[in-house]
Amino acid sequence: MNGFVVRKHESKIEKAHRRIPEANMAWGSRRDFAGSLSNRDGKWVIQELMIRLVIEESLNQLPLSKCEVTTPTGSVYEGLKYQKGNCGVSIVRSGEAMEQGLRDCCRSIRIGKILVESDADTHEARVVYARLPEGISTRKVLLMYPIMSTGNTVIKAVTVLKEHHVKEENIVLSNIFCTPFAAKMITSTFPQMKILTSEVHDIAPNHFGQKYFGTD
Repeated sequence: MNGFVVRKHESKIEKAHRRIPEANMAWGSRRDFAGSLSNRDGKWVIQELMIRLVIEESLNQLPLSKCEVTTPTGSVYEGLKYQKGNCGVSIVRSGEAMEQGLRDCCRSIRIGKILVESDADTHEARVVYARLPEGISTRKVLLMYPIMSTGNTVIKAVTVLKEHHVKEENIVLSNIFCTPFAAKMITSTFPQMKILTSEVHDIAPNHFGQKYFGTD
């Protein structure tokens, strides 16, 4: 899969990830997001901005079809619309932080949830709960999980989707921060899955969930 990758790790995960296009706003947001900004409201604004950037670029990976729209003045405008059958799935809990960003872009989109717990000692992941949209096997799926350190949680969640007959190539993983280790694990396990992230770095801000939900 062609796309943008972080230069430092380009040889390791080349063509495995698509990265949101470079912009001063994106770089500044990533800096503040990963930093030690103490004001919770300010931190929340940065988090929402990064989520929105990633969600919008993830939606760009979904198939579109041409359509004609008649404007109030009677003119005909040729545009694009999303094909039917898209849905979102968040990996609880941190993935739920990305749901509103998706709903802001697609108000009527269906969203499912997968709860995966990891053993504190072995880091082995197990599925606790899964609620998926009806007919998900025929849908394009935006899988939302903002921070990936090992990749184990995402691998388990994708396994659940595949058990429900979702095609690997129909899954777009929306992510904000990812380690090179997690990137290699996921891309080697699911080579046909599209992955979109804002940053691949050795250190991932695992405090995201606590900061976002105010439980730190």
